[in-house]
Amino acid sequence: MAETPKCIVVGAGLSGLSAAHTIYLAGGNVLLLDKNNFMGGNSTKATSGINGALTRTQVDLKIADSVKQFYDDTLKSARDKARPDLIKVLTYKSAAAVEWLQDVFNLDLTLVSRLGGHSQPRTHRGHDAKFPGMAITYALMQRFEELAETEPERMQLVKKAKVTKVHKEGNLATGVTYEFNGEEVTVNGPVVLATGGYAADFTSDSLLKKHRPDTFDLATTNGVHATGDGHKMLMSIGANPVDMDKVQVHPTGLVDPKDPGSKWKFLAAEALRGEGGILLNSKGQRFADELGHRDYVSGKEWEQKEQGNWPVRLILNSKASNILDFHTRHYSGRGLMKKMSGKELAKEIGCSEKTLQDSFVDYNAIADGKKKDPEGKKFFHNTPFDISDTFHVSVMEPVLHFTMGGIEINDKAQCLNGEGKPFDGLFVCGELAGGVHGANRLGGSSLLGCVVYGRVAGESAAKYMFQQALKSSGGAASSRLGQISLHIDPSQPGKLSVEWSQGAGSSSGGAFGPGSGKAAQQSQTSTAPVMGKGTDPGQVQKPNDLKDFKVPEKEYSLEEVAKHNKKEDLWIAVKGVVMDVTNWVDEHPGGPTALFSHMGRDASEEFEMLHDDEVIPKYASSIVIGRVKGQEIKLEY
Repeated sequence: MAETPKCIVVGAGLSGLSAAHTIYLAGGNVLLLDKNNFMGGNSTKATSGINGALTRTQVDLKIADSVKQFYDDTLKSARDKARPDLIKVLTYKSAAAVEWLQDVFNLDLTLVSRLGGHSQPRTHRGHDAKFPGMAITYALMQRFEELAETEPERMQLVKKAKVTKVHKEGNLATGVTYEFNGEEVTVNGPVVLATGGYAADFTSDSLLKKHRPDTFDLATTNGVHATGDGHKMLMSIGANPVDMDKVQVHPTGLVDPKDPGSKWKFLAAEALRGEGGILLNSKGQRFADELGHRDYVSGKEWEQKEQGNWPVRLILNSKASNILDFHTRHYSGRGLMKKMSGKELAKEIGCSEKTLQDSFVDYNAIADGKKKDPEGKKFFHNTPFDISDTFHVSVMEPVLHFTMGGIEINDKAQCLNGEGKPFDGLFVCGELAGGVHGANRLGGSSLLGCVVYGRVAGESAAKYMFQQALKSSGGAASSRLGQISLHIDPSQPGKLSVEWSQGAGSSSGGAFGPGSGKAAQQSQTSTAPVMGKGTDPGQVQKPNDLKDFKVPEKEYSLEEVAKHNKKEDLWIAVKGVVMDVTNWVDEHPGGPTALFSHMGRDASEEFEMLHDDEVIPKYASSIVIGRVKGQEIKLEY
C-alpha cells in the first residue's frame, strides 16, 4: 500500500492548527512546526469571539441575520481593497466554521454579541470564564498534542523550530528548512504557511517601518513573535505581497498606569463597546460612535489628542459590567481597570459632576430615540447611564493590532506569485494571507479568518497530496485514496471517523480522537525531529506526563512570595503552588508583560480565567518551587 504524503504546516496558531486537523481528517499526515515553545500564537489573545452568519446559535436566538448581510458588512469595511472572491469564502463558510468548532471540538459558542461595523449580532463566544481566543485555540492545541502522542506516525510536532526558508524548484514548493537546537533541518513536502502578521515587527528589516513608518512608534497588542517571518520568506521566492500598508490600529489598547509607555499593551476587547461601553475625553464628553469601524474610532481618538483632550477613557456602567464580569475582573486583576462611583469618575477625569451627568443625560436621550446622535451611532445596549451608578473605567490609546496586508492568495488558499499564478504545493492562511479583510478588518473576523482559511488551506493541501500520490504511485495510490471515507454519526454529534476499508484502520472517538489501525497509516520517512520521549537533539520532549508531577514540599508564605516582585526576581503563587518565573518569562505564551502584572502575588483568579489547571504540570512543572503555606493545593489535573 502506498505511503500517505506528509504536509508541512508552519505556525501553530489557530489557522495552522485548523489546517493541520483538516489534513488529518482527510487522511493525510502532518508535520507542524512553530518557532515558539508554546502553540497558540496571537490567536490565544483574541478577546471578543468568532463571527458566523446563519449559525445554529443565531437561529436558536432568533437573530435575523443572513450570510448576505455579513458579506455586505465585510465588503463595506474592506472598502476599496475589497476582494469579493475572498470575502465570499470568509462569510459563506462562516457558519460551517463555527459549527465545526462546536461539533468536532465540543466548544460552547452560544453567546452572541454585536461588534462595531456589524448590522447584526454575530460574534460568538462561550459561557465559560475564558477569552474565546484562548478557549478555541487551546481545544485544538490539546487535541493535536493527544494525536501527536497516540499517532506519532501521522501527527508530528516540533516546537522551537524557526523556519528560515521555503524551497522551490521552478514553480513547485518542495519543502522548508528550519533551525532546531542550533542545527539546520530540511524536510520535503507540500507546505502550508500560517506564520501570522507583522504588527510587532520592530526588527532591523521591519515591514512596519518599510510600509507604515507612521505606526512604528506605537505600542502593540501582539506577541514578540509577530515579525512577518512568513512574508519575508515568501517574498524572497517570488510570492506577491498585497495591501502591505493596511495595518490596523485598534482604538482601545489598555494603558497601564504603572507603565504607560510600555511597547506591549493588552487589548480592551471590542465586546466592551459592543455591550454598551462609551468613550469619554478629558472633558467628560463623547466624541465618536463607539461601534464604528476600528480605523474610524482610532482616527477620532487622534483628533482628541491633537485638540488636547487626552487621555481617553472607556466607561462601563453597572449593567454592562455585570454582563462582562469576566472581562472586568481580568482587567482589574491586572491593574488596568478600576471600579468607581460617578463622583469618583468625574474627579478622575477632571471635569465637574454636572458636566459628566450632562453627557450621560444626552446619551440616554439619543439611545431612547429622542434626538439624533451627532456621531451617527445607531445601536445602544445596557442604558441608561447615570452618575449615581458604579462604573468600570480604563484609560485607552490606539495600538498596533492586526495586519490586513500579506501574501496574495486565491479562494483555494493557494499562494500566488507576481503574475497572479499559484505555486504548486504552497498554501497560505491566517494573518499571513493578504486581501481577505481589505482595508479594514471587522472585529470577530480574525478568529474566523483563521478557521475558515485554515480549513480551506488544509483541504487544498490534502487534495494536492493525494493528487500527487495518484500521479507518482499509480494504481496503489488510487486504491488507497478510494479506501478513505469520512463518516459523521448523526446520533453522536461531534464524533467523526476517518476509515480505511479492508480493515486498514480507523481513527475515531471523542471528537475524532485517537483510534486503532496505526500500522496501516505509516507516514513517509523523515529526518525531522518529532514529539517523543527522547532526549537527543533530534527529538522534542512531549508535554510532561501529569501523573509524574509532584509539588515540592517546601512551603513559602505569601509574605515571602511578595518579596520577589521584580523582573529580575519574580515569583507568583497560583492555586496553592509557588512558581519562580524569573527565567521563564520569555517562555510564557502571553509574553513577559502578562507575568509582570502579577509579580510577587497570588494570581489564582486571573490564572483560572485563562487557563486549565493542567497547563502548570504539563508545561511549567520545572518552575514550581513549592507550596503556599497555609493553603490547600487546588490544581485539578
